[in-house]
Amino acid sequence: MIVRIMGEGQVRLADSHFTELNELDDELLAEMQSGDEEGFRRTLGALLDAVRRLGTPLPDDALEPSELILPSPEATLEEVRKMLTDDGLIPG
Repeated sequence: MIVRIMGEGQVRLADSHFTELNELDDELLAEMQSGDEEGFRRTLGALLDAVRRLGTPLPDDALEPSELILPSPEATLEEVRKMLTDDGLIPG
């Protein structure tokens, strides 16, 4: 799957990594619902770090369609809230 982190670029990520990412996504969703800004910042950073660590970066000139778009590390709680689906940021 091709994942884009807004403002950074794209990575190719194997489906086998989505269990770990979904756990972080569930934690992020809970923190957003409770209004835990500090927890939200920490977990968003951990989620994006995991995508960077587990994924393979695509070249800057690659024009692959992104199947999943994640917010930038600087995104606000409200900006991320607008990106959510019923499953959070990551489907599944």
